[in-house]
Amino acid sequence: MKRKSIGIAIGATAAVIAVIFFLVMPNQTQTQTQVVPNPKLGLVIMPLTARPTFNEIHNAYIQAASTGIGRSNVYMLWPIVESQKGTFNWQTYDILMGLNREQHLNATLYFSIINNDQLGPFPSWLGQPNIDDKLANETASALDTILSRYYIVDYVIIGGDMDIYFRDHPNDIPKYVDFFNSVYSQLKAKHPNVKFGNWFSLNDLINHHDGDMVAKLNQGDFVAYSYAPVDLLFYQTNSPDREVQDLQNMMNFSGGKNIALMEIGWSTSKSINGTTEDQTKFVKSAFDFYRKNESQFEFMTWYRQYDRPFDTCYSSLNTNIQTGFNSDILANNTAAYLCSTGLIDDNNNTKPAWDEFKNQIQMSPNS
Repeated sequence: MKRKSIGIAIGATAAVIAVIFFLVMPNQTQTQTQVVPNPKLGLVIMPLTARPTFNEIHNAYIQAASTGIGRSNVYMLWPIVESQKGTFNWQTYDILMGLNREQHLNATLYFSIINNDQLGPFPSWLGQPNIDDKLANETASALDTILSRYYIVDYVIIGGDMDIYFRDHPNDIPKYVDFFNSVYSQLKAKHPNVKFGNWFSLNDLINHHDGDMVAKLNQGDFVAYSYAPVDLLFYQTNSPDREVQDLQNMMNFSGGKNIALMEIGWSTSKSINGTTEDQTKFVKSAFDFYRKNESQFEFMTWYRQYDRPFDTCYSSLNTNIQTGFNSDILANNTAAYLCSTGLIDDNNNTKPAWDEFKNQIQMSPNS
């Protein structure tokens, strides 16, 4: 009997689902004491509710900016922003980018060409595209329009969780290299101050002993990673001090290029061995590592601001990736991880790691 398959939805797949649709349009801007932001340190800003009002998302941005972060991630879906060729719908992203701009945050843009185990999603007018010159030209055209509108975007991630996709499609690696280089050359000529790269799952590379893949796909200005300190069944089996040692692999794999942490987190869910004490220790350890290697970092962004109810993450899991494990265990553990890496719990109570996060930002150089 064929096993039911389920995806490891940390990183790109989970993040794409985080695109917010607002129920109430903005009103007057609140005033608050401005903290000098550090553009190399970020937080994935997601409010507590799955479909927040504008005021809820606005308050989440104000709260996040008060820590001293200087960036956030914006996960952009091509079918939403350009549902018809050449016609762009800016409504959702104008709100998100406007909130970032109001809080003096730079934006790391993830544009989903590779997303975990799949291509896309793409707008319907593209059909089912191949990784070729046509897709490269359309991608470059769309991103040129987007970057021309949103000056606060200084980093663009084109492919997410690359290792997961190309482990199953190794013959597509040369085609993607040509695709990326074409997109890069077109955009770099028009937007020389924007940096472009791809995103790998560090824990997935380590758990599959597959770090050599990064060297094949490290085109661009930097190499981005996400890091969930989990084993193949998504249990947190090691101490924070032990897990943070794995971050050294980012430099080892990237072949001398600067690196970025698009998402890094620690779950407090007891079901996967998480505790608030260990989350606090991991925040400290991760920032210690960042400061020791700051010259090689483009940025580091914590995943994420708020917890969510378990069912929110369980229902969003990618169910297309083949695994050799018990699917029910993996599904439950993945959802538990995704919904409990917040610095604030789903009852709106700050965890000890929230204060540690703020302290660590204040201790970090603002360069």
